[in-house]
Amino acid sequence: MSVDLTSIAASVGVGGVAGFVIGYAIKKILKIVLVIVGLFLAALAYLASQGVISVNWDKINSASTSALVGIQNATMGATPEAANQVMMALANIGIPLTGSFAAAFALGFMKG
Repeated sequence: MSVDLTSIAASVGVGGVAGFVIGYAIKKILKIVLVIVGLFLAALAYLASQGVISVNWDKINSASTSALVGIQNATMGATPEAANQVMMALANIGIPLTGSFAAAFALGFMKG
């Protein structure tokens, strides 16, 4: 049985570079979105304290709670068929590509 090291090295390299870049970009975009949301909520709180607007904080709290519950249900409700599809994708794409992508994604996300 012969192993083609060139294709494995290329797969690891491409997966590593792509994972790092995507992880880095996601963290940067997430930071920008969180700053914008924080500034928006701070502006709402300031305008409410000045009496310019009236904010129903209970309604905002219930809307954000229901959104978080919906996200949790969507991510935790994976079916066995989804797990089978992930395993098939790993088998078809290759463990070196997905492994290097995952490791580099985590590194890029930490550095971002």
